[in-house]
Amino acid sequence: QVQLVEFGGGSVQAGGSLRLSCVMSGYTNTGGCMGWFRQAPGKEREGVAAFDGDGKISYADSTKGRFTISRDSAKNTLYLQMDSLKPEDTSMYYCAADWYHTEYDVLERVADGGYWGQGTQVTVSS
Repeated sequence: QVQLVEFGGGSVQAGGSLRLSCVMSGYTNTGGCMGWFRQAPGKEREGVAAFDGDGKISYADSTKGRFTISRDSAKNTLYLQMDSLKPEDTSMYYCAADWYHTEYDVLERVADGGYWGQGTQVTVSS
């Protein structure tokens, strides 16, 4: 059974940093996509950063240059280092794996499915 559990959310002032972790228990698909999404109240869930099945990294335009995704295969853990945080980064952040996406954009979901964590809240104050 696959279980994704996120850690590291919290409250921070604008310009600060946070590091999210996601422990991916039972996940063994070495060729699958994995990454981070976020969803603010009243908004659609959006991709933040992800590895595609070939290991290529993609970032949303809004997070490029500020966020860094990484993974430790030995620990089955995914990370998201978030620097220069802005109030508009305030959201619930979700770890995910093996979602359905378009052919050219791993961050563009096309259907429900995959494995998802329960989410961790990130709040950035101005």
